[in-house]
Amino acid sequence: MFLSILKSNLKQEEMSIAVENFVKAIYKNDKNENNDTKPGNIAKKLGISNAAATDMAKKLASRDLLHYEKYQALKLTGKGTEMALKVVRKHRLWETLLFKIFDMSLHEIHREAELLEHQTSDFMAERLSTYLGNPKFDPHGDPIPNADGDITTIVNSIALSNTEPGKSYIISRLMSDDKEFFDFCALHGLIYGNHISITNQFKDNKMTQISINENTILLNRDFTSIIFVNEII
Repeated sequence: MFLSILKSNLKQEEMSIAVENFVKAIYKNDKNENNDTKPGNIAKKLGISNAAATDMAKKLASRDLLHYEKYQALKLTGKGTEMALKVVRKHRLWETLLFKIFDMSLHEIHREAELLEHQTSDFMAERLSTYLGNPKFDPHGDPIPNADGDITTIVNSIALSNTEPGKSYIISRLMSDDKEFFDFCALHGLIYGNHISITNQFKDNKMTQISINENTILLNRDFTSIIFVNEII
């Protein structure tokens, strides 16, 4: 009897985590111009099969968390967006705390926050936020929703690929979950808040040449489309 109850509770917890990850993936892809929210792309982001993603989408549509139409991009409902923003808030608060206290790498804080976000109550999230001074951004430069699920900051940054030669910028956001990307950025000083100068844009080859810390780096579109900056006036 006890074992059956325990197994049932574990299955419910696993399903809850899967649901939260699914709506969060849709929310994040919808905010990233390089990705769409069709089930195939969500499946790729979560490391599951296309069939599993479609099946999950249908289940969540029946729970009024998203709108599902065959072959179309997935759209969160108001209820689904609220759930996604709660998870995103907890994730980014944990990243901020781990970075501040343990000086962990950008990939490490992301990896650990992926686990902690699902075990965090709204009460605990509010305590984290208060302790951290109610931060507006996490260490990647991603905006942190407030307790009401609102993002109150104005994000007017542009992708590195759209910058102009001869101008200087400050890195405002690193929009990725990839370990190699973060390792490369850390190695070359491409971190939130650092200054860079654009020395050339090779539009035909989709490459950007930058200067940072007296070093010159040539970046392809895979990098310049997910590194965001603000011009230094």
